[in-house]
Amino acid sequence: MRQLERRRASLSAGLKIGDRRGCCQTLEEEDVHIPFAQESLVKQWSSMQNVTDRNQEKSEVPLQRSKYFLNINVGGTLFHIACKAAARYPVTRLGKLAIYTDPTKKLQLCDDYSVQKNEYFFDRDPSIFHYIFHFYRSGVLWIMDEMCPSNFVEEIEYWGVHLKYSQRCCRILFEEKQDELSENLKIQKELEAELEPLESAEQFEGKCLGQFRKMIWNLIENPYSSVPAKIIAVMSSLFVLISIVGMTLSTVEEMQHKTGKQWMELLEMVCAIFFTSEYLMRLISSSSFKKFLRAALNAVDLVAILPFYIQILFENLDEGDTLYHEELHQMEKVSKLGKVLKLIKLMRIFRILKLARHSTGLRAFGFTMRQCYQQVCCLLLFIAMGVFTFSALMHSVEHDVPGTNFTSIPYAWWWAAVSLSTVGYGDTVPDTVLGRMVAFGCISFGIILNGMPISILYNKFSDYYAKLKAHENETSLSLKLSRRFRFKERALRKLSECCRAEPRCHR
Repeated sequence: MRQLERRRASLSAGLKIGDRRGCCQTLEEEDVHIPFAQESLVKQWSSMQNVTDRNQEKSEVPLQRSKYFLNINVGGTLFHIACKAAARYPVTRLGKLAIYTDPTKKLQLCDDYSVQKNEYFFDRDPSIFHYIFHFYRSGVLWIMDEMCPSNFVEEIEYWGVHLKYSQRCCRILFEEKQDELSENLKIQKELEAELEPLESAEQFEGKCLGQFRKMIWNLIENPYSSVPAKIIAVMSSLFVLISIVGMTLSTVEEMQHKTGKQWMELLEMVCAIFFTSEYLMRLISSSSFKKFLRAALNAVDLVAILPFYIQILFENLDEGDTLYHEELHQMEKVSKLGKVLKLIKLMRIFRILKLARHSTGLRAFGFTMRQCYQQVCCLLLFIAMGVFTFSALMHSVEHDVPGTNFTSIPYAWWWAAVSLSTVGYGDTVPDTVLGRMVAFGCISFGIILNGMPISILYNKFSDYYAKLKAHENETSLSLKLSRRFRFKERALRKLSECCRAEPRCHR
């Protein structure tokens, strides 16, 4: 007797005449081969269904197919996947679900299971699962540009699908987008760490003199906390500028007489006392001395005050040496000590770095240099290569010219460095035609080299500066709103106290 057959579910224009298997299939073959475009494979789920009408609900999938399909409910959207299609990838979550025969192991793979409907429920994103569903039907994982890389990677890791199943072009673009996103998140975290102080007000709770140290911390580290804190921040910047101006004026010939020196020493002493008190206040208000000593700005503060005390120490040592050894090479020791004192006084120029504590532009510049250190190192490497190359070429074409300054390659380094920077002092110039051609090549290379990283550094600097400024504006605005709110609370409290006191006065 002829076996019963059934017409295929969809009529295709590509049907071949005489192809018996194409138009008529058995029930088991029809269960395995179902077109991907069939809409009944994806069914929307509604949580407002009437519980009493569950028995009357008609299933769109025939009962004969239930053992050949996995009914997957992902976030309320129902999917039907053939067991053979899922079993082709046994490492994935749905592949294990199709292979396992133990119900306990199956329940460990899903979030919930409906015995009545034979549905496995997963509390995941159904929009991304459409791509997983397409992967099981076609064997290719498609990636769309509008998807979030982090969310997509998290979802495919949950389902056990590897990124290698995607097309190579899509995978390369996706990995580039993922690296760019991770780099932006890393920079954002570092910017937030740059803006956040080393300590917070909550860290002083339960510690020795916690309230006192918290008050000092707000005065020194948080200029937006109160008016005295702003005054201290402005005074710190003014003392830095006064100290730099005083150091500059001390080198003027008119200030070398006795009266001028006394005034400069007095000014230096006042600035050193202020910087020392500021450093000690920061040290006292710190909750962790290790973090305090490792901070870069605190190291700048220490370098700003050390020259003053080292100078006093050397002067005292000099006086002791002159008392006991007045005749033993006194002039030579004085000259050596004078050179050391000049070097120590020169260290006061680093006080200008203290302005970075209160200057958003300087902090953005330092952050840009830290983030772009690879580009800066490449630029320095190219400059060094250019200096060595063009200095060797210039020496080879100019060393035979009488009275030339290019007597050796090291002597030509200065000319190559000046020419590459396009400064061109003109103190050393070539005389021959070949030398001028080498100089033209050096200058052209310098123009190209200097123009390459400028746009990158400027764009990053402007971006970081805008982010730092926006964060500071948000912080100041939130503090102003909190002050207004506290002012309203105090006013309402005083008003309620006055209203309570009036009836007592009438009595």
